[in-house]
Amino acid sequence: MKLVAVILTFNEEQHLARCIASLEGVASEVVIADCFSTDATLKIARAQGARVIQREWVNHATQFNWALTQLDAGTDWVLRIDADEMLTSELIAEIKARLPDLAQEIEGVYCSRRMTFQGRLMRHGGVFPVRVMRLFRHGRGQCENRWMDEHIKVAGPTVDFKGELIDDNLNSLTWWTDKHNKYASREAVDLLNLQYHFMPHDSVANLRGGKQAGVKRWVKEVVYARLPGGFRAFAYFLYRYVIRLGFLDGQAGTAFHFLQGFWYRYLVDAKVAEVKRYMRDTGSDVSVAIEQVLGVKVNKS
Repeated sequence: MKLVAVILTFNEEQHLARCIASLEGVASEVVIADCFSTDATLKIARAQGARVIQREWVNHATQFNWALTQLDAGTDWVLRIDADEMLTSELIAEIKARLPDLAQEIEGVYCSRRMTFQGRLMRHGGVFPVRVMRLFRHGRGQCENRWMDEHIKVAGPTVDFKGELIDDNLNSLTWWTDKHNKYASREAVDLLNLQYHFMPHDSVANLRGGKQAGVKRWVKEVVYARLPGGFRAFAYFLYRYVIRLGFLDGQAGTAFHFLQGFWYRYLVDAKVAEVKRYMRDTGSDVSVAIEQVLGVKVNKS
């Protein structure tokens, strides 16, 4: 059985060695899909035996789906993992024990993902652990064509593993807020697309499947997206911090739930409003407004 791990990178020298080390004994090959890093990322990748491929960045989905086309035909399974993530020993053992014996009709595997923030593992707020599909049979899965919050999708049956992977980013809070400012622009594009339909809509939203990713996406697109901008961010923060006991995550948790659950969501709404205001003031269509206001050039095809 050949399992290939795919890691998308740009200047990940702080995390990459740790991530690749966690794949030892699990991945037959590690492929680094890099968008021209300027730090020691490539040196670290090659020193640890990874294969490096490079391409200019468009968005996560485009980069990952391109990377899938670069894998050897003999690849059996693909593992999607971010450079700042690592597999727990429980998930490693489960992959080794269960993956080779899965029935041929099984196309994907769900596992749990948790996140640390400022050195503390987030346990409350109804956010983690989140169930994600990170393992799938080569040729049977791909990433949703979205600008933000993209998931792997397969057509056939899936199974659940109990093990977890941990997102433990070591960068500063300044880096985190800068990254989420960029994320907010990308998520604004997806929200605007729900209203103006300027791109194909690719979504795992599904109430019937019973999978967490599908249910959460349905709630986000059908319920949350229809609530008034700004208000929905505040309501979501109250839900996470008070109703789902996010305050129990301590000082780091307060910062995380406020920044990720309110500030980020409010920023998305403010960017959506800014694009719409530009459209009204200039008579531009939504794609032009997005490029001028958010600096994002959308592909309508």
